[in-house]
Amino acid sequence: MAGLLEFEDPLHRALPGNDAQQELVLQRAIARTWQRPLEFVTYNWSWGVEGTPLAIWDGPDKWQRRYLIDLGDEVEERNFVAPNSVLPIRMAVGSGHGIGKSALVAWLILWLMSTRPFCRGTVTASTSPQLEARTIPELAKWLAWSLNGHWFKLDSNKITALSSPRNWRCDFQTARKENSEAFAGQHEASSSSFYIFDESSGVPDEIKTVAEGGLTDGEPFFLAFGNRTKTTGWFNRCFTREAHRWINYTIDSRQAKMTNKEQIRRWAEDWGEDSDFFRVRVMGLAPKTASEQFISGASVADARTREATCLVTSPLLLGVDVARFGKDRSVISVRKGNDARTHKAKVFRGIDTMELADEVASLANELRANTIFVDGGGIGGGVVDRLRQLGFQNVVEINFGGKSDDREFYDKRTAMWGRLRDAVKRGLAIEDSNALEDDLVAQEYYVDGKTRTTRLVSKEDLHRLGEESPDEGDALALTYASATPEVVDQAGGALGGPAARSTRRRWSPLSKIEDSARGLR
Repeated sequence: MAGLLEFEDPLHRALPGNDAQQELVLQRAIARTWQRPLEFVTYNWSWGVEGTPLAIWDGPDKWQRRYLIDLGDEVEERNFVAPNSVLPIRMAVGSGHGIGKSALVAWLILWLMSTRPFCRGTVTASTSPQLEARTIPELAKWLAWSLNGHWFKLDSNKITALSSPRNWRCDFQTARKENSEAFAGQHEASSSSFYIFDESSGVPDEIKTVAEGGLTDGEPFFLAFGNRTKTTGWFNRCFTREAHRWINYTIDSRQAKMTNKEQIRRWAEDWGEDSDFFRVRVMGLAPKTASEQFISGASVADARTREATCLVTSPLLLGVDVARFGKDRSVISVRKGNDARTHKAKVFRGIDTMELADEVASLANELRANTIFVDGGGIGGGVVDRLRQLGFQNVVEINFGGKSDDREFYDKRTAMWGRLRDAVKRGLAIEDSNALEDDLVAQEYYVDGKTRTTRLVSKEDLHRLGEESPDEGDALALTYASATPEVVDQAGGALGGPAARSTRRRWSPLSKIEDSARGLR
């Protein structure tokens, strides 16, 4: 391997604007870290230097240092020299939330790319939001802060060495079964082939199996990270019956220096330290019950392709999920019976409640909606109030945290998703949309330790966990807010029936001007 790391060649010539001698010193210093990733991390970033983003940090956390030292020992033990291939290095981290694993993933990518010319890598996560909102931005941050960031170019789907972008690269791929071919054929007999799996519990066994084919020559790496959300699957086996094949770590969030200890205390109060949520999200352990993702990927894939059909008599329902946080989307979903595809969901960013209410009113009038279910939590009450001002009598305000109408489920939101899950299995046709599929398959559930009911992770907790809110999934689930085909009001009449349609005021673009004149806005 040492022969590969002589950087005084045209591939690593000093780039324009850099002092040639300083560049040569940098190249040689980083080359010497090929068996010492911890040294690479401590050298390549300005830890504890005043005026830098890392001024308050003295270096990696204790668990990160241990991981990097162990990784270096494995590299040194194999002592790869091309063309003599070595056994793959397999390392798995099961952890709680907020311990700094995304930072470690970024360091590993940059260490491998910096010390192994012509290496080929693939980084994957269970969903595209995980890659786009967390993994790639974290890599961009550490690349910008690094001493050798000018060696590379980062795009939305890959990072490449500027000196040889086609043959020296790492690609980002979502772990969909249909993407399995993207994980095949990655061989580098004279360098390193590496796979880094983030949120590994959500990565299908099929993807992992295909990736194994890239570990047969050169100096291969398979590095896996994630919360142990399942008691089945290849990632769980890394810690159980296949543990002898992996160097594995279980990291408790309470022991990591970067975690929010106050939030952990609140989770202990809300969920209980013996709950599956606390075991998975804090302690880094697998759940005690055989939890799976709430809606299976296979059933969602079927729902994307099956024919959309419905009865003429089926009510047309709108589900309105209102953005509560800055990055969230406001979504209007449309369903008539088993058809949630014909009328595509409307997705909005940066829209206020009055504008959203006007959009809902316009669509409700266009489609002659029978019932409008609105997420009334947070700022959603403003949308409900505005629709009622506009004369809509068929508006039902839903409190996600309210009491479930089904004893199997912990709260109203979980009950809605439960009916959505059953519909996806039995014949619902949904949009052929990656974004919607991501929302549906990423939803996790646990058995609540106190009530012994099925409980989804709340939207508030998802934000505290740094995860994307499943807004499109929630909007579709809202169309299942009622356990019956039509919602019945207190007077016994069907909301959204002929009487309701005849008494509500017709909305028009002039409504804003008219209401303003009457002092309604």
